[in-house]
Amino acid sequence: MAGRPPRRGASGRDGAGKGAGPGGPGRSRTTKRPERARTGPRTSALDAAQRAAQVRGDAAAKHAPWRPGRSANDDAPESFDEKPARAPRTRAAPPTGAGIAPRSRRPADAASPQPEPPTRREQRAAASATLASGVQTLTVEADEAGMRIDRFLTTRFPQLPFTRVQSIVRKGELRVDGKRAKPSDRLEPGSSVRVPPLKLEATTERPRSATRDATDADFLRSLILYEDAEMMVLNKPFGLAVQGGSGTVRHVDGLLEALTGPDGQKPRLVHRLDKDTAGCLIVAKTRLAAATLAKSFRSRSARKVYWALTAGVPRVHQGRISTYLAKEEPTDADARMRVAKHGDEGAAHALTYYAMVDNAAQKLSWLSLKPVTGRTHQLRAHAAHIGHPIVGDPKYFSVENWELPGGIQNRLHLLARRIVIPHPRTGKPIDVTAPLPPHMAQSWNLLGFDASRYDPIVEAPEA
Repeated sequence: MAGRPPRRGASGRDGAGKGAGPGGPGRSRTTKRPERARTGPRTSALDAAQRAAQVRGDAAAKHAPWRPGRSANDDAPESFDEKPARAPRTRAAPPTGAGIAPRSRRPADAASPQPEPPTRREQRAAASATLASGVQTLTVEADEAGMRIDRFLTTRFPQLPFTRVQSIVRKGELRVDGKRAKPSDRLEPGSSVRVPPLKLEATTERPRSATRDATDADFLRSLILYEDAEMMVLNKPFGLAVQGGSGTVRHVDGLLEALTGPDGQKPRLVHRLDKDTAGCLIVAKTRLAAATLAKSFRSRSARKVYWALTAGVPRVHQGRISTYLAKEEPTDADARMRVAKHGDEGAAHALTYYAMVDNAAQKLSWLSLKPVTGRTHQLRAHAAHIGHPIVGDPKYFSVENWELPGGIQNRLHLLARRIVIPHPRTGKPIDVTAPLPPHMAQSWNLLGFDASRYDPIVEAPEA
């Protein structure tokens, strides 16, 4: 019995494990198993996760662009032996204890005051300063209520040519609340306007400078016929375009930049005149005034009187011209207008009252015209329609074997003589009259017309 191995029991296998197991003397298997179960697998998983995150970070670091405020070492791969992978960065606020400055994307003096956040007006100005390269959605604000679609885009993107604005709307690239819109559609506050990618073509316009702004401001002030805090009426000269277009660098809309006020508001156009038409042009100084004045034009509360020198003498000295007008080329913003029929594509009703004030030897007539509607080239097309086109009109004058009388310049003889419109704040009528431009004054003197003569169109019916 002395040679038999000891009985396995309390002092057997378990006892040997307690005394000299694989872990060494004094370590117990029963103690080590839970310890390995608690720490071994977790430590292994954490190491694997850290190493995988580090590998992903190294791969991303190779392609990550450099950003201001970060050093080259920020994205450098770290050694696995030195320290574990960094924990993901959080958006928690940085500590603000003494000597600790919040991290900035660009170096700055910690002691210098932080710049104030931009105002809403500054944000909108910055947004319009750079045209978007992708699709964007704009929200119509309260002070933009009632604006035409094309006017809204021109206001938001002043450097975008008006012809481009019209093209965007005409081709259906713009959506209002998810639907296609026409250039003449009016916007409601809160409406969503989806704008396609916009590109600004190279322009030959010189960059603005303080000297140029001062010169432009002085020029515009020399044209003012009426002015108050809400509006002004300019005497637009012959040959000066109201808005920019193909090949047009100098125009009223661009010149108005020089009159931008301290609050950042630029005077706004309310209506338009043809480039070669002289006379009264209303400009609003505030967005609210612009909306109110535009509403007056839409409701026909504004009364306009034009003077023209025409070929021949109308058989009926006072009359009414009522037609439908449509563009000969719908894709051309400055296309010639033709008399159309009701129902024709793009046809719109146009109504004009006229009266002959005087004539010269039955060859030329001084007509006073009052448009009730405001169609493109309406007066020029209507004068040609009744057989008495306006002298100097390059688009509509087509009288055969007609020679320009000596001393009369071959320029469009059309003047926006007078405008009466309710004031945007008080509602009281503002009545402004423009003088004859130099070339028309020369013709009036040559033909013996008296500009102070009674104008019968004043008594013509309103509609």
